[in-house]
Amino acid sequence: MIKIFSPNDTDFTTNGDAVIKASRAVVTKVDNGDYFLNLECGVEYAQYIKANNIVVVDTPQGQQGFRLEANIETTGTKIRAKAWHLYYDGENYIIADSYVVNKNCNDALNWLNDATDNESPFSVSSDVQTIASFRCVRKNLNEAIDVVLSRWGGHLVRDNFNISIKNVIGEDNGVTIQYRKNLKDIAVTEDWTGVCTKVLPVGKDGYLLDELYLYSEIQYDIPYTKVVTFEQDNINEEDYNTEAEYKAALREDLISKATAYLEAAQYPAINYTISANMDKITDVGDVVEVFDERLDLSLSAAVVSFEYDVLLGKYNNIVFGTQAQSLSDLMSGISAQIQTAITENNENLTINIQAAVEVAVARIWQALGSSYVIYTGDAITVVDSLPAESAVKVMRIDENGVSFSTNGINGNFIKAWGIDGRLDFSKFTTTNFTADLIKGGVYKLGSNLNSNGRLELYNSANTLIAELNNGGITAYGENGSKFIASDSEGIKILDADGAIIWGIEGDTTRVKKAQVDESLSIGGKLSFMPITVTDGDDNIINDGIGLLPIIE
Repeated sequence: MIKIFSPNDTDFTTNGDAVIKASRAVVTKVDNGDYFLNLECGVEYAQYIKANNIVVVDTPQGQQGFRLEANIETTGTKIRAKAWHLYYDGENYIIADSYVVNKNCNDALNWLNDATDNESPFSVSSDVQTIASFRCVRKNLNEAIDVVLSRWGGHLVRDNFNISIKNVIGEDNGVTIQYRKNLKDIAVTEDWTGVCTKVLPVGKDGYLLDELYLYSEIQYDIPYTKVVTFEQDNINEEDYNTEAEYKAALREDLISKATAYLEAAQYPAINYTISANMDKITDVGDVVEVFDERLDLSLSAAVVSFEYDVLLGKYNNIVFGTQAQSLSDLMSGISAQIQTAITENNENLTINIQAAVEVAVARIWQALGSSYVIYTGDAITVVDSLPAESAVKVMRIDENGVSFSTNGINGNFIKAWGIDGRLDFSKFTTTNFTADLIKGGVYKLGSNLNSNGRLELYNSANTLIAELNNGGITAYGENGSKFIASDSEGIKILDADGAIIWGIEGDTTRVKKAQVDESLSIGGKLSFMPITVTDGDDNIINDGIGLLPIIE
C-alpha cells in the first residue's frame, strides 16, 4: 500500500489523503548514506504528487515516510518523482552554536537535537558509549549528526521521525546466496576512473621534479596519466640553511607522496552487485554468504546497500562488502572532520592521513578474498572472520590513524600510525625497512637479550665492514684485522691472527709496533725528537734521536 500524506502530517497509521497505485516504487538505502524512494504512477494522481507531500510505503523496516522533492517529471501519462526519507527534514533545523563536552553518543544527540532554532520533530537515541566532544557552529541537524557519526562511531538507524545511532546493526540469519539456487545474477564491476599509472606531481609553489613524471609498478596497455597537486605546507624555506637544501626537501617529500598515490591508484576498484531471492535479509548490516563457482567466488560480507521493490515486496539487488565510493566518501568525511577540528582551534593538528587511507584502501581490496572489510561511518575495519565479534586479528583506520588488535574488535588496539604523521613501531618488528634518509631521534639497539637488534654496515661489494650491537662496536679491515670497542674488552685492534697490535687496558696503552713521525712526550717533561746534524756544507754528520726538556 502506498499512501500520500500532507506536508505537516506526522501520524501515518491512517490512509492519509489518498492511497495510490504506482507502476514503480523502489527504495534505495545505504548504510550511513542515502535513503530515498523513486516513484512512478499515472497522471491521475497529479493532485497528490506534489513537492513536500509525504509518501508512505512498506519496507523491510516497516512503513517509512519519504518527502517528495520539487523536481517532479510529468509526461502525457506518467509522473516520475523522487522522495527522500523524513530523516532529511533535519536539513531545515539549524544549530547556531552549541558545545557538546565529554558526553556519550546518546547525550550528544539529545544535546544537539534540543539546540535547533525551531523545535525539532525528531526523537533521538544511541547505545554507543564512546565519550567525545564537539562544538557545532552553524550546521543543520543532519550535518551535526554526520559529525557525531564520525566522532562517536556507530550506524545510523532511521525510522520516520525517530533517529538512533547503534553500535551494531544487522543480523546473521544464515543467509546463503549460491549460483543455480537463489542467485539470479551477479555483476563484478571494475571502476577505472581513478586509475593512475603515470603521474606528473606538482608540489609547493608549482615545484616540479626534474624528471617530471613518476611511474607505478603496474603498467597496462595504455598509460593512465594524471597531473596531481600535493600539499607541502609542512616544508618551509626558512627551516633550511640554503636554497639547495630546501629544494632537496621538497623533492624528497613530493616523491614520497606521489609514490604513495601511485601505489594506491594503480589498481581499479572492484564492486560486487547481486540479484537474488533474499527474503531473510532484514536491513543493511546483515551478513550474507555468497558462492558462485563460475567466478570462483566465495565471500562472507555485510550488506552495505540495497534496492527494494515496494510493489513486489522483494529486493532488486544488494551490494555487499565495501564499495570504492563508500571508501572515497569516508576519506572526504575524514578531511571534513579534520577541517572542523582546525576551526575549533586545534592548531597543532597535522593533516597526513589522506595518502595513508588511499594506500590502505588499495591494500584492503587486494586482501578482500581472505579478509572482511567493514565500513562503520567513522572507521574502516578489516577483520579475519565474520561476524566481526568473532574476529581475532583486526586492523582499524579511523580519525586517530592506523592501529591493530590481535584479540578482537573489543581488544587492546596498538596504534602504529597516528593522525599527526607519527609512526610508532615500539611494539612491532620491521623487516626489510628501506629509507632514503632518517633524521634525528634516538635509535636504541642491544639490551641484555639483544632484543633490540643490531646495526650492520656494508661496503659497495656487500661485505660486512662494521657492526654495532649489545657487545659494542666492531669494524673489520680487508686484511682480516679488526677494531673492537666494548665494555668487556676495552678498546683494541687485532691482527688477522687475533693478536693485539694496539689496545688500552686500564690506564695503559699497548702497542706491538709504532711509528712516531715528529715527537714523543713523557710526563710533560721530556720529549724524544728526531735530530739531524749537518756541517757547513749541509752534509749530514749525525742523524738520530735526541732527548730534550720540554720548556713551557
